[in-house]
Amino acid sequence: MADYLVIVESPAKAKTIAKYLGKKYMVKASMGHVRDLPKSQLGVEIKDGFSPKYITIRGKGNVVKELRDSSKKVKAVYLAADPDREGEAIAWHLANTLALDPTKPCRVVFNEITKDAVKDAFKHPRQINMDLVNAQQARRILDRLVGYQISPLLWKSVKKGLSAGRVQSVAVRLIVDREEEIRKFVPEEFWSVTAFFQKDKTKFEAKFHGYGDEKTDLSNQEDVNQLLEKIAGAQYQVIRVKQSERRRNPAAPFTTSTLQQEAARKLNFRAAKTMSIAQQLYEGIDLGTEGSVGLITYMRTDSTRISEVAQREAREYIEKEFGASYLPEKTREFSTKSGAQDAHEAVRPTSVYRHPDTIKQFLSRDQYRLYKLIWERFVASQMASAVLDTMTVDIQANEAIFRATGSKIKFPGFMTLYIEGNDEGKDEGEKFLPDLKEGEVLSMPELVPKQHFTQPPPRYTEARLVRTMEELGIGRPSTYAPTLETIQKRGYVVIEDKRFIPTELGEIVVKMLKEFFPQIIDVEFTAHMEKELDGVEEGIVDWIKMLDQFYSEFQRDLRVAEDQMEQVEIKEEVSDVPCEKCGRLMIYKHGRFGKFLACPGFPECRSTKPILKEIGVACPRCGGSLVERRGKKRKVFYGCVNYPECDYVLWDRPAGKPCPQCAHPLVVKKGKGEGKETLVCVNPACGTIDKEEKGKQ
Repeated sequence: MADYLVIVESPAKAKTIAKYLGKKYMVKASMGHVRDLPKSQLGVEIKDGFSPKYITIRGKGNVVKELRDSSKKVKAVYLAADPDREGEAIAWHLANTLALDPTKPCRVVFNEITKDAVKDAFKHPRQINMDLVNAQQARRILDRLVGYQISPLLWKSVKKGLSAGRVQSVAVRLIVDREEEIRKFVPEEFWSVTAFFQKDKTKFEAKFHGYGDEKTDLSNQEDVNQLLEKIAGAQYQVIRVKQSERRRNPAAPFTTSTLQQEAARKLNFRAAKTMSIAQQLYEGIDLGTEGSVGLITYMRTDSTRISEVAQREAREYIEKEFGASYLPEKTREFSTKSGAQDAHEAVRPTSVYRHPDTIKQFLSRDQYRLYKLIWERFVASQMASAVLDTMTVDIQANEAIFRATGSKIKFPGFMTLYIEGNDEGKDEGEKFLPDLKEGEVLSMPELVPKQHFTQPPPRYTEARLVRTMEELGIGRPSTYAPTLETIQKRGYVVIEDKRFIPTELGEIVVKMLKEFFPQIIDVEFTAHMEKELDGVEEGIVDWIKMLDQFYSEFQRDLRVAEDQMEQVEIKEEVSDVPCEKCGRLMIYKHGRFGKFLACPGFPECRSTKPILKEIGVACPRCGGSLVERRGKKRKVFYGCVNYPECDYVLWDRPAGKPCPQCAHPLVVKKGKGEGKETLVCVNPACGTIDKEEKGKQ
């Protein structure tokens, strides 16, 4: 018979912890929250100091009964939910449900699920931290007040099923505002002139920089013609060679935000998927004879801090595996951004000696890829800086200056293991320049003028939106992923080509919120509320007074909106495609994954149809058109429009021309770096590669 009951959120976490605690401890899972505000009503007594009305979550009755029965059979109960506000709130709700005294040492927290961390945590149990609980209660009540009081107004004025949220509405606003910037954007023309030189066997390029020492922009064709006239027949002479050594430092270990961003860039993971897999790695993976092991530290954090033990272990590993030259003189410390809570360490492996490849057999493909990313980022963060030799060369033709830049890696340092990605996808490889001397005369170059136009600001990817929300102070690590999921489920935005586009519905809702609830939709106000919640957590802000101050102004806005918000009609866009079941012309609808066709006779007729995107390539089997389709996991592929009669499929984008050797289709294979593409024959027996296409935009 066990002496102690330990309650955690999930069975996986329970299994891992039970292994470390032994037979005296019974470990059970609450399966998340056991109490919450009711769904059918506001659940907050505003006049009674914003008192919340909590009820047992539907379907949790058996779980609660089992926990109550177990708690009566032991000497003490320990609540070991996750070490954040929500985990503290879960522990507090469990204490209330099981009639435990929250002022007694019943709370156990650990940042990583390892034997030493868990055992040490149980040596130092503490009482439930009510500042953390109140910060979570205040957030929950704030979101309930906003959502449950604005949403009915939107149902009345726009359509049923809509919702407004304190954080989600601001996220939608960012996407809508960006779309408005794109619409208003007026492109401006500019030109470049590139000189292509060759010395010995090395080809390199230099771009027109200006006249004399001044940078000069080429605004139009006339400017280009004037330049070409001035340098016609000129001698190209090297007038300045500047060589320097540049050090490049590694990126800090992951926070929640940077983990989501890098997983999106390098693994093509959605934020929600990243957090789901990270949770699995944190709670524990069965490693065969080693049993269930937590592989990473807690994944909801805004800190880049690393424990001394982890730093020491990393330095020992680096010296052993890479050599002493790959160790920085001093242990690396990374500054945490202003306003960060810094409650936990950065996201890192629990043991640097658990190399991804040694445990690959126990992980799913996605678990392995994410763990490898976390492991490499952490180890690289503790390695020596890379050293690059850089070279800048100015080449004069009459009074015109052309500038060439190059670099080569002198010492790779951390770059041996890991290089941080970027949103633009630019290739940061080496650019070699030949050995050039001042006064040297170069052979006549090939001059290539090129017209360009300024581009509008890019639409948000998930990575870019998470980064922007973090920079603006909107939400906290635990809110990024659910916020992005919610705004898609509500139909306010869709993702096309991995970028957010607002729907008409999203734009209408944002416009109405700007008019009637300017505070709710204001970026700075939302960021201020997050700081207030941080103040509650730190015990310096009274959460009831904070709610009262917010609600007094919010209530005035509610009254105005109830009187003045008018009904808005969303016009349905009718297609020329008849419904196959009832013959009515189908209408365009926005779903989570973009536009689709639906019968206007819903709910009597539930017929839907995907919008097929033709790519201008004929099916080699039947002559029909190839169209872009998506599989069950939203992976893009290319199939015949005559499916199911013709089931021809390609998983890479067809290039639109046949293989010169066997006449099978050529497809586009992406290489590393922006614009790097190669045409490859789909016929395995052929293997032809059209190398001329390599690197073309």
